[in-house]
This record gives sequence, C-alpha cells and structure tokens, in this order.
Amino acid sequence: MFDPDYDLFVAIVEAGSISAAARVRGLSTPALSKRLARLEERLGVRLAQRTTRRLALTPAGQDLFDTLMPLRAALSAAEDRIAGRHAGVSGPLRLTAPTSFGRMHVVPCLPAFVARWPEVDLAIDLSDEFVDLLDGRYDLAIRIGARIGAGLVGHRLGTSSRVLCAAPAYLAAFGEPQALGELSRHRLLATTSQLPWQLDGPEGTVLQQGTSAIRTNSSEVVRELALGGCGIALRSLWDVADALAAGTLCRVLPDYCGSQDVGVFAVHAPGAPTRVATLIDHLRAHIEIAALLPEVG
Repeated sequence: MFDPDYDLFVAIVEAGSISAAARVRGLSTPALSKRLARLEERLGVRLAQRTTRRLALTPAGQDLFDTLMPLRAALSAAEDRIAGRHAGVSGPLRLTAPTSFGRMHVVPCLPAFVARWPEVDLAIDLSDEFVDLLDGRYDLAIRIGARIGAGLVGHRLGTSSRVLCAAPAYLAAFGEPQALGELSRHRLLATTSQLPWQLDGPEGTVLQQGTSAIRTNSSEVVRELALGGCGIALRSLWDVADALAAGTLCRVLPDYCGSQDVGVFAVHAPGAPTRVATLIDHLRAHIEIAALLPEVG
C-alpha cells in the first residue's frame, strides 16, 4: 500500500481500538501500540488518545486519517488498473446485508459497481437474518458484530458506534435515567437477539440485562419504535445520527456506548472468486467510513 506505519494507523482507526486491530492482524497489542507511538514521534504530534479498548482521534489524527483514506483508495485503484486485476471480472455474485445498513450504505454504492463491471450478475437481499455462508446460497455478507463466525473470512470495513437513545416524548413521560441501574425500570427496545446489551462505560465493559418491551426481529422496527416514543434503544450512529441532530431522538446516559469491538465486516467463505474481492474493494472505497467510526473528542 503506502508507508507501513500509515497502513497500521488506518487499520487501528478502522478497527476502533489497538486491541481490536491487533486481533485482526494477528499481532500483540503492545507491538501495535509501540508502532503507533513511533509514528507519533516521527510526526511530532499526538494522533490519538487511547486505551487498549477505545480510541479517540485528536484533530491531527482525524486530519491524517481523512487524508490517507482517499489516497489509499486511489492507490489501490491504480494498482488494479496497472496490474489488470479486474480484467474479465464476471459471473454471479449474491450479496446479503442487514436491512437498514444495506439500504442506507451498501445499496448506494452498487450503481457505480455495476457500471464498472457490467459482466457481474449481481443480486442483493436485505435481511436481518443470520445466513449460512457455507451452504453456497450467498457469496458475500455484510455483518455487524464482534465476530465473523467460524470458518469464514472477514474484512473489517469500519466500527459501528452505538448509543443509547430515546424520543423526547418518552423521556417526558417516563423520565430520563441518570444511572445505568435505572434502565431496569424503563422500557427497552431491541431485536430478539440483541439483549443483553454489552456497554462500555466508566467502569469498563458491563452487560445490561433486560427484555424488549416489544418483540421484533427487525432492526428498522426498533428504530421506528424508538422514534415513536416507545422506549430506550441502543442504536448505531450510522442509523440515528440524523435523528439525534434533528432532536427527534435524544442520547441517554452519554457516558455509555455500545462495545467498540462491534464492527462492520464483509464476510465470505474461503476460496471466494475474484468478483467477491472486487466488490469488497469497491465497498471499502465507497462506503462512508466516517459514519462508522467511533465518536472522537
């Protein structure tokens, strides 16, 4: 790619923490921490405030990351063009993605992909169901979680930062919790598989037990219920940032957020054809990564 230390810096930011990047790269956390410190010393500036679990970019770090991302995408595209790696990319490619994330972030990337590689027979299904990638029905899945699944190959596209939030009408009717323990007295909203919530806060990582006030298997339903004043939800910033900015949702217990180990992954079975790698490269270059990064500052 480019300078190995820049490559490492981008990998750490995309993973959301030094420890998460170390797991992805198969290296030790102290080794990656030393490499990041070496880059900071070389540049003469602090790039990030960090622990092993969380990362917050400084203004200089954010500037460097914003500069490196388009350079990396341009370099990758140039290498592909010169080496002719994508010549003759064709054949069937069936993609599955979570409903909300797919609609908001994956589907908008696809017209450019289809225009560039018209010989790929692309099909996409949006579903919050966890599909089996080893049975051959799908070539690639976008998954949001802390793990990609045994026997699969995963490519991390970004970190899915999540916050607790509720509508102003709910908070006016039931009050705003001031401590984590008060959540047990509130109406929680989650899909059937989401609870207990794993939260990072001042005391480290905690599990918030509970039962969803309304049962559903749809992440989009949870979002709409939260907007409708039905309870408190743990939602990804890529999903609710606009609602938070507009005031139709309010952040609750701002000292807590969803575990930063949760990432957005492109996942496939081993031995995937070239067209799968081509689509992954395209998604990595075009998905709005800024929407997936942890909050900074």
